[in-house]
Amino acid sequence: MIITRIDIYRFSIPMVPFTIATGTMDHAQNVFIRVHTDAGFYGVGECSAFPMIVGETQDTCLIMAREFAKLWKGKDALHIEDRLQQLHDFTAGNTTIKSAFDMALYDLAAKHDGLPLYKFLGGERRVVETDITIGIASPEVMAQKAVEFKDLGARILKVKLGKGASEDIARVKHIRRAVGRDMKIRIDANQGWSFDAAVYALQAMGDCDIEFCEQPMRTWYDDRLHELMQLSPVKIMGDESIYNHHDARKQINSRSCDYINIKFAKSGGIFEASQIHDVAAEKNIPCMMGGMLESRIALSAKLHFVYASPNIKFYDMDTCMLGHKIDPCVGGVTYDGYLLDITDAIGIGADANDEFLKGCELFVI
Repeated sequence: MIITRIDIYRFSIPMVPFTIATGTMDHAQNVFIRVHTDAGFYGVGECSAFPMIVGETQDTCLIMAREFAKLWKGKDALHIEDRLQQLHDFTAGNTTIKSAFDMALYDLAAKHDGLPLYKFLGGERRVVETDITIGIASPEVMAQKAVEFKDLGARILKVKLGKGASEDIARVKHIRRAVGRDMKIRIDANQGWSFDAAVYALQAMGDCDIEFCEQPMRTWYDDRLHELMQLSPVKIMGDESIYNHHDARKQINSRSCDYINIKFAKSGGIFEASQIHDVAAEKNIPCMMGGMLESRIALSAKLHFVYASPNIKFYDMDTCMLGHKIDPCVGGVTYDGYLLDITDAIGIGADANDEFLKGCELFVI
């Protein structure tokens, strides 16, 4: 199945401003691609650039996408590992835009076999309930938002922190008092704390019944994660410290995480994400499916991957619920409250709305 053309779109999605420890975003800096083949159908891929975390912008993704497309034109789309190795041989890193190309290959392969992606990957359906994220604000505002989510039926909160340990403690305590003890609360410092601040904050939150804390410190303090885990009453999930299965192996072997957050924007897509999953499963380290600010296109791919990945036990799959003002997707995953579902359409089962694409900058290779 030979690749004949690749369409690359600047896929900007306006959204309500969203703040984490590393900055604020007012639109999703996404890229959407269609990889056309001589079989008469195309595969879709989407990625969401989050420069404060992964170091890629929408513009860098668009530049690299054009280079990747040149490499792939005339090549066999069904040789997934070979196509991905071409990208790795061309450039180190750039995992965000690589994930869109990876996704399109898996969409094509599943369509070629006439299967929904999760069946192509050997998975089966199960109940998937996402958390819902609260961005950083004052303790009072965050507590109010938590109550609003509870009233809407949410059962799991993900609370963004990392703007100051003392203020973060107040944020969490306000939220816990406001929602009571029947909601799960998980926290994400997005590398915002020093070692001492992390010890102080996590010990102070020990009575707040926190499920886990994502990435408390900058990655250059990874050598102190094991020490932090000995002092923290809250379990630690590795996020920005773990991009690939080698990172996962190192973190697990050094006893530096209780859990791992898998994101396509970090792993470069499904191929590497599955290897992270398997390394963690071998060591009984549960994983979470996370993301950046993807639309329901990439979210659909993530749900298929979850169905095929039994060691994914936590679901942070609320990206489309975080203030996207436009839904540019047709087909794909649906929400029933905070439960996710998808049809058995072949491939990923999602595509971009052609009317939305008319307003997007397009590059054709």
